[in-house]
Amino acid sequence: MSRSGTYFTGLLGCFALSFGVAVLAPHLQLGPLSPSFKEEDGQISEIYPIANTSVTAGREVYVSQGCQACHSQVVQGPEAADIERGWGVRRTVARDYLFEEQPVVGASRLGPDLTNVGSSTWRNEPEADIHRPAKRDAAWQLLHLYHPTAVIDSSVMPAYPHLFQKRKVSGQPSPLALNLPTKLEPEPGYEIVPTPDGKALVAYLGSLDRSHPLKEAGAIAKAPAAKK
Repeated sequence: MSRSGTYFTGLLGCFALSFGVAVLAPHLQLGPLSPSFKEEDGQISEIYPIANTSVTAGREVYVSQGCQACHSQVVQGPEAADIERGWGVRRTVARDYLFEEQPVVGASRLGPDLTNVGSSTWRNEPEADIHRPAKRDAAWQLLHLYHPTAVIDSSVMPAYPHLFQKRKVSGQPSPLALNLPTKLEPEPGYEIVPTPDGKALVAYLGSLDRSHPLKEAGAIAKAPAAKK
């Protein structure tokens, strides 16, 4: 075989391998899957997962801000202790990502896994941290984005003040205005409120809940009791 023929064969082989890994393998894994459903009295009572287009904008903000560089969205099995950490009550499986064209599984875990951060089962509370509520509601998430150490003393997460704006209070304060510690409060007559991107990001975080029972995911672990 000529040298050019060898090169062509090699290039063709590389292309075939890349196509198989990037296209065929995911299709074989996800293609046959469909949502799981629960039927009662002849009626479908539960469907999981469902396509949630209302948080698409927030997901785009999540990606644009590079959140996936420090946070994962995949709960591994017992061997990884993710469930013990409180990041989920079961491991995640392919069906969890059924309606995500490009799952943001993350590149590292400098911060906790966020697979279930919108679920009441999500925990990641060292005994030293007394500022964390049982569930991270929207108010908590907004304050955490604006100034992480305002709610977690030991946080190394960067602040995202560009997702907020300071504005003069006109009439009643906004219900979305941050409840800031005294040292972070703006001057009297002003308030800090999230931008549309900030609100969209928090809505997306609140939607992350992959705790629904699935047969292929194995047994559901008992969620740890909420701290008071």
